[in-house]
Amino acid sequence: MTGRGPVQEVRLWDPLLRGFHWLLAFFVILGWCLGQFGPAKMTLHFWCGYVVAGLLVFRLVWGLVGPAPARFSHFLRGPGAVAGYVRGLFLREPSYWPGHNPLGALAVIALLALLAAQVSSGLISDPDDYINVGPLASYVSSATRTRAVGWHELGASLILVLALLHVAVILFYRFWKREDLVRPMITGRKQVRED
Repeated sequence: MTGRGPVQEVRLWDPLLRGFHWLLAFFVILGWCLGQFGPAKMTLHFWCGYVVAGLLVFRLVWGLVGPAPARFSHFLRGPGAVAGYVRGLFLREPSYWPGHNPLGALAVIALLALLAAQVSSGLISDPDDYINVGPLASYVSSATRTRAVGWHELGASLILVLALLHVAVILFYRFWKREDLVRPMITGRKQVRED
């Protein structure tokens, strides 16, 4: 999306979406740390999962009925748009994309789907310690409860990878493309190119 109309600052991200983003980041990081480093009784880890579940429900609803930039229909694009964006990805200039770019949109969906799977696997996990059993574990088979523990551990690793990739991309945009992606998620305002 480079080389077209003039650039202007617009109000893009609404306060609820920005709050969702920072709360999700906080509770995912806290839940991940509690899951990796304890304590052995995972009550706080469970509560982080419940908050993440609530935030995901909010995001699903907000993605359907929220302001236009928050809606999934605003930023989900087809393969052609993704390929076109990737072709200009390494240009040393800001993209000034009006919201999530097509590649970033795929990352958003992947992260939301992974977090939904992580919450789901946590709800049905039974690690056989009689303490940290997911609240819905009794509704699935014993084999599923046991497999869910492995899924939850794998999900934690994948979340770490995606979180680190997210930070790396933000740094890439900041230092390579000279585009600040953090400030808009704080202020709600972003430089975009007019079509």
